Amino acid sequence: MLRAGDLVAFPTETVYGLGADAGNAAAVARVFAAKGRPADHPLIVHLPDAGHLDRWAIDIPQAARKLAAAFWPGPLTLILKRHPSVIDAITGGQETVGLRVPRHPLALQLLREFDGGVAAPSANRFGHVSPTTAAHVRDELGAAVGMVLDGGPCQVGIESTILDLSSGAPRILRPGMLDAVALAEVLGTAPTSGAEGAAPRVSGSLESHYAPTTPMRLVAESAMAQALAAALGHDQRVAVFASLRPETGDSKLIWRQASRDPAAYAHDLYARLREFDTLGCDLILVAAPPVDEAWRAVNDRLQRAAAEAK
Repeated sequence: MLRAGDLVAFPTETVYGLGADAGNAAAVARVFAAKGRPADHPLIVHLPDAGHLDRWAIDIPQAARKLAAAFWPGPLTLILKRHPSVIDAITGGQETVGLRVPRHPLALQLLREFDGGVAAPSANRFGHVSPTTAAHVRDELGAAVGMVLDGGPCQVGIESTILDLSSGAPRILRPGMLDAVALAEVLGTAPTSGAEGAAPRVSGSLESHYAPTTPMRLVAESAMAQALAAALGHDQRVAVFASLRPETGDSKLIWRQASRDPAAYAHDLYARLREFDTLGCDLILVAAPPVDEAWRAVNDRLQRAAAEAK
């Protein structure tokens, strides 16, 4: 199906991807159409192994090969200078390309059989909560996907770390569960952060992204009781994602326990937001997690999910 230009959704360790032959412009156009994705928003190309790097990138720094050896397969996307053969639709017209090797046995088997690059953004409508199960993909995209390969729930649960190596010092453009500390151990220096200045455009960098359909607010844990009381006072049906159960027996409250472990929290996050969207709630309240490096990727997703689309 991939070779015929069809779309195939498949699991990775992060989220489910909507896959198309990255060398087929018509197939890539189907990805953008299915997702409602802006044409200038680049796609990440998934590879079967690091041996395919030179087919997609040029002037590859030694740091990229070291990171690939250390973390691929795994939740790390590298931004490198594109090979001349890479089509503009993949890069959003930029001179860089995002590449990674996913750590999921089903994804790797698919990529090895295909023996090429598969463009695979998250298998959902653009800006919405990413899917972490095959059912999420079917529910949201339906007939737009030729086939959905079911590999069970995703292990990590949020998208890969994106590291720019295309110009000078390594820079994290999107945080993921592979954090700056782990990257620094291989690089020998701490990567910088942020997409200011001349940084390439990358997936998941818009202010509003990963958002549920239901309005969502991120509140300090100490302010949760007050925020909840105000919402219930307006006769709203409220979903709460917090580590502690609110001290109210109001029937309009739906509570799901949030883990205090960042990896477990990330694993559960999108599934919980998607569940809340099915329950007819008027508002989602999420207790803000700690602010430190271990929680950086989770906080990034929560802040974008709670931001108002512009």
